[in-house]
Amino acid sequence: MSLAKRPQLTGRAAILAVVVCAIAMSLAYPVREYVAQRRQIAQLEEQQARALQKLQTLEERRRRLEDPEYIKRLAKERLHYCEPGAKCYVVLDEGSGATTARAGAEQPDKPAWYVTLWKSVEAADQGRGTVQAAR
Repeated sequence: MSLAKRPQLTGRAAILAVVVCAIAMSLAYPVREYVAQRRQIAQLEEQQARALQKLQTLEERRRRLEDPEYIKRLAKERLHYCEPGAKCYVVLDEGSGATTARAGAEQPDKPAWYVTLWKSVEAADQGRGTVQAAR
């Protein structure tokens, strides 16, 4: 008795492979959409957390700005306001322009912006490529 060699791929196996491939293909798009939606949800939750943090920061600032003592302190620090009857001093640091002017270092005066602009217009009209600084 000789055994007949059966083919490796039977008709049933081929049909089963086609069905499995069809199921996998039909599930691929919904799974991809699910993953994309989960990613979008995570991004929106992160964005919401940042917005809530910013809201809390703004609420804290609003609360501080309603305090009259805080407003007085800001006026003194930023605008150098002085209360009536008080002696206030402004201390200039070493890097300020007033200190360098007192040291006697002469700095050449730069022309006003409109002079430089007009000279560049004239240079363009004459066809020159560069503008020389006014002296």
